[in-house]
Amino acid sequence: MRISKAFGLTLLAAAACGASGAAFANNVLGFYVGAGAGESQVRSDDSRYGYPGYYNDYQTAWQGLVGIRPVSLIGIEAEYIDFGQPYRHHHEDYNVSGSDSHPTAPAVFAVGYLPIPIPFLDIFAKVGAARLSTYLTDFVQQTCVQGQTPCPNFVPVSRHQVIDTRVAYGAGVQSKFPFGLIMRGEYERVSSPHGDPSALMVSALWQF
Repeated sequence: MRISKAFGLTLLAAAACGASGAAFANNVLGFYVGAGAGESQVRSDDSRYGYPGYYNDYQTAWQGLVGIRPVSLIGIEAEYIDFGQPYRHHHEDYNVSGSDSHPTAPAVFAVGYLPIPIPFLDIFAKVGAARLSTYLTDFVQQTCVQGQTPCPNFVPVSRHQVIDTRVAYGAGVQSKFPFGLIMRGEYERVSSPHGDPSALMVSALWQF
């Protein structure tokens, strides 16, 4: 009974891999789509453009991406990543101000895969360009009024957007499963004078 059960499971796994292989064969360009989430690091290391001081914050990031892999060693990806929105207060003399930055970026990458003899595992690196858009908002604290909630009350005094095309890069590993499912872990970073936003992401991809 155990032998027949094991044989049945083996046949099921082989059929699943065969179905996945057939789907991949019909997908000549290796097209895939995916989405992911993770933890970002957003820094302010430049006092220009409305940043009132230095901070280093960790936030929740998310991404959506599409890509092709026409050959085993090279691919192309396009993605949109939101690094999250940190919020920090900055004290100067007797005044209290706040800063809010929100970096987002569409990006295009060339992806290179390391030739390793493990068919279900990929190690990759990627480099490309990102259209980094950073929303910058400055706040000041108003005097609290009795009974007012919340208190202290911060109101925006300036808000502007800085857009620039910057170099983006990353690296990661991914594991392939039946039916075109791919699980990926990666690190991404965008070079910027506003603190190089970066993120550690876990993504689920589906290859048609």
